[in-house]
Amino acid sequence: MIGNLSAKDVLLKFYDEDSDLFKLLWHHSCQVAEMALDIASRFPEADQDFVYDASLLHDVGIIKTHAPSIFCNGDEPYIRHGILGAEMLRGIDASMEPYARVCECHTGAGISAAEIERDNLPLPHRDMIPVTLEEKIVCYADKFFSKSHPERTRTPEQVAKSLAKFGEAGVEKFWEWQRRFG
Repeated sequence: MIGNLSAKDVLLKFYDEDSDLFKLLWHHSCQVAEMALDIASRFPEADQDFVYDASLLHDVGIIKTHAPSIFCNGDEPYIRHGILGAEMLRGIDASMEPYARVCECHTGAGISAAEIERDNLPLPHRDMIPVTLEEKIVCYADKFFSKSHPERTRTPEQVAKSLAKFGEAGVEKFWEWQRRFG
């Protein structure tokens, strides 16, 4: 629970529960939440409730992006879904800030300001990298599940290959997380 709302209640502030987009988002987010919660259970210092709710909310911003193959009919580039989701959650109230951080920092293995500038990405020029244990767990778990192929779970090798487009730093960070969480 986030205050008096469940993570699903928060999502339903922005989504039609009967839409194909929501059904896909919910399926993906539940996959991520299940894996993330399993990982968090092995770390006594991890806030399991936060990991669960953050996993369910991490992709809230996809509704504003243009990715028709996964039912997203917005106007924004998909790479902005994290920053858009963070803005959406912050618009609810200040208690959403930790969840907004997860939205911002889960793309790739996190994106640095240097990478944003180097690749001329349509993102704010600042670091958006997972810092807390919980942020790292959600980001790591998310890498194994694709909304384009919800029936599949990626192998670590497939995850590393998909992260290579963001640069070698993300791949190295993933393998570090694989050793810690896998």
